[in-house]
Amino acid sequence: MKCPFCGYEESKVIDSRPTDEGERIRRRRECIQCGKRFTTYEIIESVPLIVVKKDKTRETFERNKLLAGMLRACEKRPVPLETIEAAVNDIEAQLQNSLDREVTSDKIGELCMNKLKEIDEVAYVRFASVYRQFKDVSTFVEEVSRLLEEK
Repeated sequence: MKCPFCGYEESKVIDSRPTDEGERIRRRRECIQCGKRFTTYEIIESVPLIVVKKDKTRETFERNKLLAGMLRACEKRPVPLETIEAAVNDIEAQLQNSLDREVTSDKIGELCMNKLKEIDEVAYVRFASVYRQFKDVSTFVEEVSRLLEEK
């Protein structure tokens, strides 16, 4: 941290404490060169994740949409809500941890399908039928065959 008095770029932290209900951290620092003290505030930078849809429109990522889609796929299946929420958390974490601030809806769909394949195969096929827009029964059968071959 650059000293506001002498411009030296190294300082040591003397005291740290949370402010604003843990949203920011107040740090009391001392310049190593001139010895003067100053205060800095540290906050988490939240950059929204943007989803690029198939029609090239952009919108902010909404966790609830992902959760709703997975819940719909798992409807009337023996999948606990906690398992679905954990999968959504995992997908969201993967997206947030990537360096990309824009992600395609295709990538989100693929991540979702991979998670559903691990959780419940019927839910996976349900989701895939909507996501991949199966046109007829033959494409549905092909997907089921591919799933059986992987086993």
